[in-house]
Amino acid sequence: MSTIGFIGLGIMGRPMAGHLIDGGHKLVTVQHSSAIPQELVDKGITICSSAREVAQRSDIVITMVPDTPQVAETLFGAGGVAEGLDPGMLVIDMSSISPIETKAFAARINDAGCDYLDAPVSGGEVGAKAATLTIMVGGPEAAFERAKPLFERMGKNITLVGGNGDGQTCKVANQIIVALTIEAVGEALVFASKAGADPARVRQALMGGFASSKILEIHGQRMIDRTFNPGFRIELHQKDLNLALSGARALGVSLPNTATAQELFNACTANGGAGWDHSGLVKALELLAGHPVTDKPEG
Repeated sequence: MSTIGFIGLGIMGRPMAGHLIDGGHKLVTVQHSSAIPQELVDKGITICSSAREVAQRSDIVITMVPDTPQVAETLFGAGGVAEGLDPGMLVIDMSSISPIETKAFAARINDAGCDYLDAPVSGGEVGAKAATLTIMVGGPEAAFERAKPLFERMGKNITLVGGNGDGQTCKVANQIIVALTIEAVGEALVFASKAGADPARVRQALMGGFASSKILEIHGQRMIDRTFNPGFRIELHQKDLNLALSGARALGVSLPNTATAQELFNACTANGGAGWDHSGLVKALELLAGHPVTDKPEG
C-alpha cells in the first residue's frame, strides 16, 4: 500500500481521504483552509507542518482545494509540494481549476521528474461519501494506471479523457450541464407551483419520464424541501462557470445559457447566497416569479 499525501479535507476531500484510509493506505496531510476532521485523526492520518513535508513523506500527493490560486500556492508556494518531490513521484490534482493553468502546472511538475494528473470529480458530497464519484482524468496513461486503484476507492465512473488539462476541460463541460439542468428543474418547479400544481407530485411524475435526471431527483427534492445547506456551494459553481465563460471568450465560442445561469448565481450571491447549495439557484427564479416552489420553511 502507498503513503498518500492528501491536502484539502473539506466537504469533498474529507470522505475521499477516508475511503483511501479504509482501503489500507497510510495518509499524511497538512492544515489547509478546512480543519483536519477528528474522524480522520482517529483513523490515523498523520499531520505535517508543511506541504513540502507532506510530499517528502509520500509516494503520491493528492490536492483537493477550492480554486486555481490555492493549487498554485499548495504546489509551488514557499514550503510547497514541489519543494519536497523526488523524481518518480506522482502529483494528482482533484480540484476543479483552470485547464490552461493545469497544463502549466503539469509542465513544472514534469520538470521535477514527476508525473501529473488532473482528475476533477463530479457527484457532490453525496458521491464523495458513497465513493461513487465520476472522475475525469487528464495525463499520461501510465500515470493513470498507477493512480487507478486510488480512484477506484473514491469513485465509480473513471475515465482517462486525454492529456493534461483535458480532465479539467471535461469538468468545465460537466459544470455547464449541471448548472443549466438545475436552472431547468428550478424553472419547471416554479412554473408548476405557480400554476397551482403540487410540485412534489410533479417531480414524482417527471422522474418516470424522459425529463428524469439525477438533478431532478436530488436537487428537485432539495428545492421542495427547502434544504439549501451546501453539498456544493454556489460560490464554487460560480468559479467553474467563470472558467467556462473565460474559456469560451478565448475560443470564440458563445455560451448564452451558461451566461444566464451565472447571472442567476450572481443574484443569489447578491442576496447572501454564496454559501448555499447550488440548488439554491431556484431562489433567484422564485424572486423573479414572485412565488416560491413551496411555502415550507427552510431547514
